[in-house]
Amino acid sequence: MKYFILIIIRLYWILIPQSTRRKCIFKKSCSNYVFETTQKEGFIKGLKAFQFRYNNCRSGFQIFKNPMNNKIQIILPSQIIVEREEIAERLIKNHV
Repeated sequence: MKYFILIIIRLYWILIPQSTRRKCIFKKSCSNYVFETTQKEGFIKGLKAFQFRYNNCRSGFQIFKNPMNNKIQIILPSQIIVEREEIAERLIKNHV
């Protein structure tokens, strides 16, 4: 089953031009994240990675500058706070 997910993602990369794909809010794209997680940790972890990204890499996030430490962070729809290192540069540039 692990290879099923990997093949689906590879087909996605081949068939869908990068210019028409939705832009990910994370520095590492959702498909790359799920691919690497599945490859390293197996089918179940890959499915969980897909579910997490699917639920959080859409509208409903908010970028903010944390007043406690002056760091740029993002709060996801699931209320998880993510550090700048994981946020896509295009979002940081638009925020600053």
